Amino acid sequence: MALWLAGMIRGASYYKKTLISITTRSSRAFASSGARDADKGSFRTPYMASATAFISRRFRSSVAGQQLDHFSSHDDEDKGQVRTLDFPGGRVPYTSEMRFLPGSSENRVECYRVLDDDGYPLSSTPFQHIDKEVAVKMYRGMVTLQAMDTVIYEAQRQGRISFYMTSYGEEAVNLGSAAALSSDDIVLPQYREPGVMLWRGFELQEFVNQFFGNKNDIGKGRQMPTHYGSNKHNVITISAPLATQLPQAVGAAYSIKMDKKDACVVTYFGDGCSSEGDFHASLNFAAVMEVPIVYICRNNGWAISTPVTDQFRSDGIVVKGQAYGIPSIRVDGNDALAVYNAVGAARKVAINEQRPVLVEALTYRVGHHSTSDDSTKYRPIDEIEHWKTARNPVSIFRNWVQRRSWWSDKQESDFRAHIRKQVIHAVQVAEKTEKSPVGSIFCDVYENVPPNLMEQEKLLKETIRRYPQDFPKDVPLGN
Repeated sequence: MALWLAGMIRGASYYKKTLISITTRSSRAFASSGARDADKGSFRTPYMASATAFISRRFRSSVAGQQLDHFSSHDDEDKGQVRTLDFPGGRVPYTSEMRFLPGSSENRVECYRVLDDDGYPLSSTPFQHIDKEVAVKMYRGMVTLQAMDTVIYEAQRQGRISFYMTSYGEEAVNLGSAAALSSDDIVLPQYREPGVMLWRGFELQEFVNQFFGNKNDIGKGRQMPTHYGSNKHNVITISAPLATQLPQAVGAAYSIKMDKKDACVVTYFGDGCSSEGDFHASLNFAAVMEVPIVYICRNNGWAISTPVTDQFRSDGIVVKGQAYGIPSIRVDGNDALAVYNAVGAARKVAINEQRPVLVEALTYRVGHHSTSDDSTKYRPIDEIEHWKTARNPVSIFRNWVQRRSWWSDKQESDFRAHIRKQVIHAVQVAEKTEKSPVGSIFCDVYENVPPNLMEQEKLLKETIRRYPQDFPKDVPLGN
């Protein structure tokens, strides 16, 4: 207990000294990237201001050993003497009125947006402009995602691969966020972020090799389709169980903080992940350890067949970040420019102020959850069609790019035809490539394979030779 109290005293002194510099940094956030003052309608101001206020309150120290039995008072112009409790985290005012905090606000948290549904910029919304090269690369990536989804989905339906998950409707979250990051940032995705890897240079052939699990697959066929990763591109391999990547991301971010790198960790997840315990543990861990991490939630309204109305009673995900003391923002996930701006701003806060930021992107999963799902069983078709047409993120961004004369109808038709041929060719190549050998199951864990694994490999191969009819014929046994 004495050691704990001593730690509290030292910590209190430290945070008191650093309070001014932290608050100053918060007030200067994004100055270099064209941030606007509150009276100019900046989307950042209310979030950063509340975060600064929180930090100020949080780091006001209390006197160790006295916080539970020491009463004090301070002057108040309206109430005179107000009694307070000196408690860890700051002074807490007393009141004689019994009031419960409301479960939710009457007004929902607003959603930051740059473009309307026709791709016209909103005149009242300031945003960071992007140049032609970045904009066209973003749009090409979105079209590539659509082509890959169409061809690979068809391949799965033909029985050529076992499983697939599309990104229909969520292309803007993919490419808008990817463009705002640095290649040094470590990404821990869920399973609907292939656009991030495309942006970083992961080739179509590499994707398709993974879908088929052949010997050229980086993961050597040990992961189910769409569960890819790449050490070269700073993307951690996807894990199927929901939300496991979130606490892992905090550990990675803490490592970056210790190494003083000019980078951050970015982790993606869906609204369904927010119902997992790992989500809450991760946010609390990140806030307390003050690590440079950006959480990007793709709130597409559905956790497979469960709507958000059956998942939680809070106002989406954005308020959950605030509850853990994390600056948070809600953004239109079908507006690539809004996503680009919000994630870029969040990244600067995470790195410059060494703390977590949460971005909730409101979007819609136009496709089925996966090839194992039929979403028309639980969603009205007219709802799907509305988001597919009226709120199509690819069409919205194309309109904006094309009005700037950076894209044309001819480029559109030529590129779509070209990229479809590339995906089909990648499928043909991957399908003809030999599968990873059985022995690859046992490698890449130990430098020297232990005797028990050697024995398991031997028994497996013997079993396959004895009962070949029960095993795939296109998987070589190896030596």
